[in-house]
Amino acid sequence: MSKVKIMTADEAVKLVEDGMTISTNGFVACDLPEELTSALEKRFLETGSPKHLTYLYAAGQGNRDGSGADHFSHEGMVDTVIAGHYNMAPKLGELIMQNKIKAYNLPQGTLSQLYRDIAAKKIGTLTHVGLYTFADPRVEGGKLNDITTEDIVEVVNICGQERLLYKARPIDIVFIRGTYADEYGNVTMEHECCYGEATAIAQAAKNSGGKVIVQVEKVVQDVDPKLVKVPGIYVDAVVVTENEENHTQCVGCEYDGSMAGEFRAPVGSLKYPALSPKKIIGRRAAMELKPDTIVNLGIGIPEYVSMVASEEGIDDHFTLTVEAGPIGGIPQGGPKFGGSVNTFAIVDQPVQFDFYDGGGIDDAFLGLAQADEAGNINVSKFGPRIAGCGGFVNITQNAKRVYFCGTFTAGGLKCSTKDGKLIIDQEGKSDKFLKEVEQITFSGKYASETGQPVMYITERAVFELRPDGMYLTEVAPGIDIQTQILDHMGFVPKMDGQPKLMDARIFMDEPMGLKS
Repeated sequence: MSKVKIMTADEAVKLVEDGMTISTNGFVACDLPEELTSALEKRFLETGSPKHLTYLYAAGQGNRDGSGADHFSHEGMVDTVIAGHYNMAPKLGELIMQNKIKAYNLPQGTLSQLYRDIAAKKIGTLTHVGLYTFADPRVEGGKLNDITTEDIVEVVNICGQERLLYKARPIDIVFIRGTYADEYGNVTMEHECCYGEATAIAQAAKNSGGKVIVQVEKVVQDVDPKLVKVPGIYVDAVVVTENEENHTQCVGCEYDGSMAGEFRAPVGSLKYPALSPKKIIGRRAAMELKPDTIVNLGIGIPEYVSMVASEEGIDDHFTLTVEAGPIGGIPQGGPKFGGSVNTFAIVDQPVQFDFYDGGGIDDAFLGLAQADEAGNINVSKFGPRIAGCGGFVNITQNAKRVYFCGTFTAGGLKCSTKDGKLIIDQEGKSDKFLKEVEQITFSGKYASETGQPVMYITERAVFELRPDGMYLTEVAPGIDIQTQILDHMGFVPKMDGQPKLMDARIFMDEPMGLKS
């Protein structure tokens, strides 16, 4: 086996040619190959090359600060983007909405699995994931603007069952980040808090006749073969990071060994947030937790479910997972989303989504940005802003039970509590329960067909999806149904008589006693 080429980032990015299809590994602000992507951006700004790229990536990449996918956000640099999430790369999103780049948003988990099918020379990824959502070509086909017209997802019928085919495409070059590489290019990732699809993306490029470039902390003489995530037979060049800021575990964060399994951190000193609309939602959602279950929590308000569970002393009754790969421990938020403190195991992202897609999650708690009378949820596109679906489609479509958690209205909502009752001090500026959502990220129709239990939890009301529509089932004490719920909805929910009152303990600033 010959020794691997060791290059500077400036030398490595010269391997990217005009018109290539490029992929990068990373998850939000974790595991980003910043030394390489920033060097590629610098080269384009100085020389105008490479141009007309097709950029393919699975998880959202970046920290809304020019990092990650936003290194590609220059007119002429990229012609087409196919990605799972855009919210962390706002400049790229702006170019898309201005019709300057063709763009698709497809389910993140399916894109991560697509890399394996590209490596295996299959025609694409065949799955039920995305049926009846915006990814379905009968709805939008994942297209994000007017200039994007080609169908890259197709409806097929296999053995009498309807499925979506996400079409494969060759990959010319990939950027990956690892921890160490030996002189033969074998790469480990022991300092990373997640692996993403590092192995699959390297195989996809190699079997497409492309090149694999890996950014590492340093090159060493020997690595533990049990820790190798990207074998040297896949690797064309290794770049040793020169700027430490381009190799932080998560963008803008110090290294945390408890997220990499290096040690276990004490958690008894955690500070719990004060009572707020978000915590109220987390408290009501935590009441749905069951012992010995496998759980996924989305970013944002669903994170409060974990905080409440810890505060109530029941966080060891279930296992939290993150789509990036961590299993067990405490999922992190913000730029650390994708990692978990004190995790039991870390698996590859495509492997995690295999488990998710097959119904491995018992309970999923995800965000609620918009809901409609059909039970559809939109978290992916709002007027001129593209957020992207991320793993939302895979997770919500396949969990045994799904709970959408969000405030009832958005924009300036202020609440307080007194004597176990909720008081709306200032109403939000915009309603979230609409006649029709702007984009279908979760399909109420598919949930009804599969018999999936679905609940919508807000600070003042709880709804359930049933075969004949959306039902209002619970109302917070102190809330007037007509003026503070129905008047702020684009449709009239069904009711079985008078909805019951939400548990008064939720609205008292003291432990609820869930453990007992």
